[in-house]
Amino acid sequence: MFKKILIAEDHESSSISVQKTLEDLTISTTDYVYYCDDALAKIQKSIRENDLYDLLITDLSFEEDHNIQNIKDGKELIKTIKELQPSLKIIVFSAEHRSGVIDSLFNEYGINGFVRKARNDSKELKKAIASTYVNENYLSLDLKQEVKKLNNYEFSTYDITLVSLLSQGVLQKNIPVYLQNNDIKPNSLSSVEKKLNSMKEDLQITSNEQLVAFCKDLGII
Repeated sequence: MFKKILIAEDHESSSISVQKTLEDLTISTTDYVYYCDDALAKIQKSIRENDLYDLLITDLSFEEDHNIQNIKDGKELIKTIKELQPSLKIIVFSAEHRSGVIDSLFNEYGINGFVRKARNDSKELKKAIASTYVNENYLSLDLKQEVKKLNNYEFSTYDITLVSLLSQGVLQKNIPVYLQNNDIKPNSLSSVEKKLNSMKEDLQITSNEQLVAFCKDLGII
């Protein structure tokens, strides 16, 4: 099992939950920090002293207070630490629910596990730690199903551009003007209408408003 773990979490109640989980697993060394900058400093110190951490468990959201921080959220922390110690295993422990965001954490940020803060999160965290230890990525079954739904429809850059414009209040009939000004093709009104209708049909959505809400919930816009 892991011998040295760093936990970055700014809510004390969540830290206690993680602490109990690690005690049950008899982890020999656990360090806790409330700020991303402190987490980075711990990692840097461990590298200098050649006493590396085996695992980082981090939240994504950190509330701002009087202590001004250079690194303001978990995503930035993960990216920075991965550059310093690429081999470090990382589990995200967060209330984040958007499947698009969760999927990107694995594919773009290279995390090894994701546990949603919920009623049975201690059990899920134990499973995630055990899976990560044997080099298996961990995502609970319910979240896997949500991510699978997302991946069943592959959003192109063009798709995301259209939905993003709708989310910004651009009327469908005015979207071609933006596309033409930015040399994005196809840029005719009929092409835009056809693409939006195709997306709605594939996703079983009836209106542009629902399409925007769906994409926001996935975290792709």
